[in-house]
Amino acid sequence: MDYLPIFVDVRKSTCLVVGGGDIAARKANLLCQAQTNVTVISPVVSDAMTVLIDGGSVNWLQATFSTDIEMPYRLVIAATDDETVNEQVYHYAKAHKILVNVADKPQLCDFILPSILDRSPIVVAVSSGGESPILARQLRTRLETLIPPSYGRLAKMVGRYRNAVKEKLPTLKMRRRFWESVLQGPIADHVLAGREQLGEQALQTAIKDSRDEVVTSGEVYLVGGGPGDPELLTFKALRLMQQADIVFYDRLVSKQVLALVRKEADQVYVGKQRAWHSVRQEEINQLLVAEAKLGKRVLRLKGGDPFIFGRGGEEIASLAAEHIPFQVVPGVTAASGCASYAGIPLTHRDYSQSCIFVTGQIKEGELDLNWAALVQPRQTVVVYMGLRGLKILSQKLQQHGLDADTPAALIQQGTTEHQKVWVSTIADLPSLAQKEQPVAPTMVIIGEVVKLHKSLAWF
Repeated sequence: MDYLPIFVDVRKSTCLVVGGGDIAARKANLLCQAQTNVTVISPVVSDAMTVLIDGGSVNWLQATFSTDIEMPYRLVIAATDDETVNEQVYHYAKAHKILVNVADKPQLCDFILPSILDRSPIVVAVSSGGESPILARQLRTRLETLIPPSYGRLAKMVGRYRNAVKEKLPTLKMRRRFWESVLQGPIADHVLAGREQLGEQALQTAIKDSRDEVVTSGEVYLVGGGPGDPELLTFKALRLMQQADIVFYDRLVSKQVLALVRKEADQVYVGKQRAWHSVRQEEINQLLVAEAKLGKRVLRLKGGDPFIFGRGGEEIASLAAEHIPFQVVPGVTAASGCASYAGIPLTHRDYSQSCIFVTGQIKEGELDLNWAALVQPRQTVVVYMGLRGLKILSQKLQQHGLDADTPAALIQQGTTEHQKVWVSTIADLPSLAQKEQPVAPTMVIIGEVVKLHKSLAWF
């Protein structure tokens, strides 16, 4: 992060803008909106700046910038068309320990003026660090469609009742849960739809009827985090991830997905990998139960889909036995995500009419699979966790009748920026893996559909 995003209170302070053109006028107008006292130094001014001056919004000193001037300013913005003057302003402000911004010169900026979405008291700032202001403005435009002006009214209403809720609900956890239920329910809907009075009446009733036990009940969210690309998360997954008090996550959950969990939530790694388990499954089940009984909202975040080789069924069975409420959110399973990003359809009218998922984990040196079921014609076989047992997999499939020339693919870290795809035949797959040394997680796909990778690969 090149810049620390902070919001600075500059109300009633004095700020300086050096320059009188349209760009300087935009900067001055922004400072005026932040309720500052703006002084503009420039020998001449544009029509846009004249409007601000005539309206009494800014004070104009008709002069050229000089290092002889006093600097009683909270911050300074340089926006002239003379680079020499701009650099003079920068060095002079730095010498006086005053925050300075030089327009269109990120290297001469202590701070950056972002693209702003104003829904006061809600303010959203988008910055590209000076690299692409147009992109920042486009993102702000997209946010404008998602955050209507009524959110400002909603925020003000919440502010009016914060003390009342604090008096009724003594702990921070209780208050947070109360406000989340308000902001995700019909009360917020009333305000956003323009029925502010009705929403306020409903909020008053909710505060009056709120009880400690209502806001302290625990729950577990079993969420599929998908194969790695955070944009493959469902809306529901993201919403529950933002509500969690504590998260137990697996090795296959990508850093980008984990970064979307609520920042205040405790994060506990319980991942498993070959020959080593940080926490055994039985312990994980007990942890979920114990944390929920403490009244926490527990997020169990898994890579892919929790019900496809994710042992999600075992975990919710433990929760059900203890009468703990839970929700299950499916995720894009690794097979679907990796195949799609590799340009390999799992089914295709001309190549495959069925698809079967199996796990390739080796136990005591053996790979125990229904080999006869795997060698059926016009079928795609997807093997999870099959990297270690590739040699056995290749041999057994051929022994049970699969043609040695059957196409096969290895997809390493599919859907992520580290994705790699290698295509071979089932016979040559072990030697390919030995040569390329793919790392986990790597998906194995076997079948005629693999032929389509070359023409359909898009990622």
